[in-house]
Amino acid sequence: MPRKSNEMPAVPTQPLAQNPHAVREPRENNLEMAIGHEVRAYRKQLGITVADLAVATGMSVGMLSKIENGNISASLTTLQALSRALGVPLTAFFRRFEEPRNATFVKAGEGVNIERRGTRAGHQYSLLGHIDNNSSGVMVEPYLITLTTESDVFPTFQHEGMEFLYMLEGEVTYRHGDSNYAMQPGDSLFFDADAPHGPVELVKLPARYLSIISYPNRDRSGR
Repeated sequence: MPRKSNEMPAVPTQPLAQNPHAVREPRENNLEMAIGHEVRAYRKQLGITVADLAVATGMSVGMLSKIENGNISASLTTLQALSRALGVPLTAFFRRFEEPRNATFVKAGEGVNIERRGTRAGHQYSLLGHIDNNSSGVMVEPYLITLTTESDVFPTFQHEGMEFLYMLEGEVTYRHGDSNYAMQPGDSLFFDADAPHGPVELVKLPARYLSIISYPNRDRSGR
């Protein structure tokens, strides 16, 4: 029997792996800087120094430093030498310059209604956006879930990735693994979606909450 809990584990105090408010220089709008960024990234991925790459390509350390910093335009012959030494196709150096950055805008009430396994009448799952190809290697599915009808049977979901819930309206008791959480407006729940999870009691209807699911993009090519 799942235990009822209103407490979450303490939020880690160590700094995040990246600054969510950082401003990136517009490398993608400058071909030389985009190529330099890729050369450096592939070199570091191999765990070699600029001096090592200089030996492998026959170039000077100074020349390679200028290429990585986007200070010069590398010739096609130079790029071919780099691609051979780094073991990547020539086109890989242009990925950052050419790759589009997409966005999805959905007007209120215009999300795509999705039929999830176990979905019942009065339980609506509205997909708020979807981007197939992105540079992060992570797929994200944001849903607005609306529950308007009582139910004695609830679906149990279990899938790879992470999931974040944010309660907007009503009250729901939500199960994750062996714990139940009484969720009210303003409450959130973040969890490993590989454990069984889903609503187990609709305390106050109508209930609405955001569900944001993220998981690796297995089809993404590249590094």
